[in-house]
Amino acid sequence: MKQIESHSREETQLLGRKLAHLLKPGDVVILTGDLGSGKTELVRGFMRELDPNAIVRSPSFSLVNSYPTTRFMVNHFDFYRLSAADELFEVGYDEYLSADSICFIEWGEMFPEAIPGNCYHMIFTEASENHRVIKTDLPL
Repeated sequence: MKQIESHSREETQLLGRKLAHLLKPGDVVILTGDLGSGKTELVRGFMRELDPNAIVRSPSFSLVNSYPTTRFMVNHFDFYRLSAADELFEVGYDEYLSADSICFIEWGEMFPEAIPGNCYHMIFTEASENHRVIKTDLPL
């Protein structure tokens, strides 16, 4: 896995902006890391590159936030508050994983049985208050 260091929210968002030129519809990215480690900031940067007016919020309480763009739909999941994978399928999770969208899934490691086999991973580790180490299998 490649290791990337970020020393600010802006650097993490910049990484997300780079991903906007790399990912394609059908891609799924699993975002793993503690609360506050930068997962949502990465998605915020991704969306800023596609739609500078997009307001990206953590989907912790809504389970999924969807953002239309001119190129594809972006679905941003957060599994943190779920107690079982069955809850995903009650909201049509399978439909969100369509070939017409890109999905980011925070806390995906909680329900590995719900994760498609061909996805990318990004692991966020907080080294200090303003220093994150991000390991990924994405070809960056």
